[in-house]
Amino acid sequence: MRTFDYIRPASVPEAVAAGQQPGTAFLAAGTNLVDLMKGGVATPERVVDITRLPGLSAIERLPDGTARVGALVRNSDLAHDPAFAKAYPMVAEALLAGASAQLRNAATVGGNLMQRTRCQYFTDAVSPCNKRAPGSGCAALGHATRIHAVQGWSEHCIATHPSDFCVPLAALDAVVEIAGPDGAREVPLTAFHHLPGDHPERETELRAGELITALRLPPEAAAFRGNARYLKVRDRTSYAFAVVSAAAALTLEAGGRIGQARLALGGLALKPWRVAEAEAALAGQAPSPEAFAKAAEAALAGAKPTGEANAFKVELARRVAIRALTQAAAGTPARIPALPASPFGIV
Repeated sequence: MRTFDYIRPASVPEAVAAGQQPGTAFLAAGTNLVDLMKGGVATPERVVDITRLPGLSAIERLPDGTARVGALVRNSDLAHDPAFAKAYPMVAEALLAGASAQLRNAATVGGNLMQRTRCQYFTDAVSPCNKRAPGSGCAALGHATRIHAVQGWSEHCIATHPSDFCVPLAALDAVVEIAGPDGAREVPLTAFHHLPGDHPERETELRAGELITALRLPPEAAAFRGNARYLKVRDRTSYAFAVVSAAAALTLEAGGRIGQARLALGGLALKPWRVAEAEAALAGQAPSPEAFAKAAEAALAGAKPTGEANAFKVELARRVAIRALTQAAAGTPARIPALPASPFGIV
């Protein structure tokens, strides 16, 4: 590992000030950053340790019903918070579907939003990669692309976003709170992660020196608690990233028809893929296989595999979307299944 400067600020303003110098990385749990540093993929000149910053570790319910989660809240603490899990069950299910128990006990909410892609060409420090070394090319194109994007990719990058947590957050209109040199600001989660375009190295809305301080879920998000599921299909039953995932949530009116629908897909693009067209197609419909199939078709209408190797993801995502919507319509289980987000869980 290369040498680097290590700084431990005592406050958020001190952290922001320390983070403005080029070549700086913020360190929370380090479950992703440290791995990338060991592999020579991330090479910061200075590491700013934010783990002891005050005021970033609380799970709060604000007077208007908003849930506010500090950036340093551990994934496992949030998933097992009774009030949070009851109000946002598919978020808790997604958290418990990610990584291992040991990693969930260490990883933080803010760090989860900042996860880097698991594209094997990005994590291989000697392969060309426009995300890691702008202008060097994309080694993934034309090679092994089974896990790569079928939505929103460009000729410069076909990587996908790895997070489970961010998929239901996108569906529920989560907002990211940010502190920076110019003060505090907030960004909708659906706009926080960038698609690759011509500049895949620009991964998020964060500017130099800016730090995630909290995540908010609006009061309206809790209205979906009775009919919400997260479904994840992966190569192993546990400890694996999603090949495809879906967060589906519905509100049902007195007559049984769908009031509002939310649907976001994971594993397809370099950001959680919220599909407004599918949601609009479901509003006012009776929950049915036909309605869910029509919504899934709308969700995948623009999908374009990069080759034969990942063409299967389009049909897989369509089926996962249908099944997640079917599970959501059946009702949120009273308890999260023993295998959270698994296709083998409760239907």
